[in-house]
Amino acid sequence: MYRIAILHPSHPVSDLTENGRIKYYREFFHELRQLGYIEGKNLVVERFSGEGRIDHYPELAREATARNPDVIFVITNGMADVLKGVTSTIPIVALTADPVSKSGLVTSLARPGGNITGVSVDAGLELWEKRLQLFRELVPTISKLAIVGIEKNPEAAAMQKTTEKAGIGVVGPFFMNKGTDDEYREVFATISQSGANALFVGGNAELVTKRHLIAELAAKHRLPAIYAYPVFVEAGGLMSYGTDLMEIMRRAARDIDQILNGANPGNIPYYQPTKFELVFNLKAAKEIGLTVPEPLLARADEVIE
Repeated sequence: MYRIAILHPSHPVSDLTENGRIKYYREFFHELRQLGYIEGKNLVVERFSGEGRIDHYPELAREATARNPDVIFVITNGMADVLKGVTSTIPIVALTADPVSKSGLVTSLARPGGNITGVSVDAGLELWEKRLQLFRELVPTISKLAIVGIEKNPEAAAMQKTTEKAGIGVVGPFFMNKGTDDEYREVFATISQSGANALFVGGNAELVTKRHLIAELAAKHRLPAIYAYPVFVEAGGLMSYGTDLMEIMRRAARDIDQILNGANPGNIPYYQPTKFELVFNLKAAKEIGLTVPEPLLARADEVIE
């Protein structure tokens, strides 16, 4: 009987299941099943949620490690950093942005070292530059771009550098540190008053959990936004260009399989994405008076009507 723990910063534990509403967690458990791990038969899964409260992460990390699972699957740099400080022996598979240059979570992608390996959803500065290129094809009038992320967000520097390099004014970055709906409403009101006419929204898991509210507020303030993942667009956001989360979750499951079969996590290369998806929501575009050009639509992997 194998035992794994899943730590998510904000999704309810009911979402972190094989039959839950989050499709990429369904894919994660499907891949584990394909590899021979079936919850209730030879697999015990303990689930922990930070409930959107960053200050809750240390308590959550201590609680999870006290259960002494065979491996911990943790989401986001912030929670992975906390977990790293709590245990140096329990194997950890982390789903993060850049795990090396900004956070120092691992020593290198090729040989992470220690008790941590994982999968990255971030391809660095080049990915943000590509996002901005596509964004400007849809919204060529961008002059002031507001950056929205989470406190200690390792993506923020790349987001800001990309914007400045393109000669576009930067507003923010605005970092959420409470995670409440009121905080999001206050930030968007500030952005609207700042004169920003577009949004860069980070790919943090905490933001993914608030994706419906973010899409709603962006529409309310008539702010075109580009997001990191299609789930934002499915929730009503304008457009996304980013990692295929389904593939990332399958990769994480395979890392867990290797560890449960005796591999040292420090010797398992940290995976960087190679497949990216471009998605548009035509209803969201229409609501703020935008028309997606046909050449751009032709390049989309998915178009939501």
